[in-house]
Amino acid sequence: MARKGIFIDANLLVLLVVGATDQALIAKHRRLRTFMVEDYGRLVGLIEQAGQVFLTPNTLTEASNLLAQHPNPERSRFFAVFRRIIGKSEEIVVASKAASGNDAFVRLGLTDAALLEVISEETPLVTVDLDLFVAAFAEGKVAALNFTHLQSL
Repeated sequence: MARKGIFIDANLLVLLVVGATDQALIAKHRRLRTFMVEDYGRLVGLIEQAGQVFLTPNTLTEASNLLAQHPNPERSRFFAVFRRIIGKSEEIVVASKAASGNDAFVRLGLTDAALLEVISEETPLVTVDLDLFVAAFAEGKVAALNFTHLQSL
């Protein structure tokens, strides 16, 4: 039986962590300036519909680095929530050798190339990264949702 759920990019993972910590902090985190509290609700709704979040180690590392850019005491709270989210998610490992072999690697980097290696119709990608979204479609993978489209609703 195929797994079902969604992959989210590092930016949305940061939104998920910060929003789950304290929705008021969304406006204060420098990497979340394009998001509002309502976007956190939209993301949670998508996750609830999907039933499962899939993450790659690359996405986790990138999100960790972005979360660490925020000062304490909030940073410590973010990492406590991040730990819980990691525990509830399924981590899918993509070998760096395989990801770097993806045609998009040179343009998008390792994190995004790894995501392109694992998304499918059963496990689509939700992203705010337009270049990643376009790359997914360029590879013939219609399994991507541009979260920015939902923000305009």
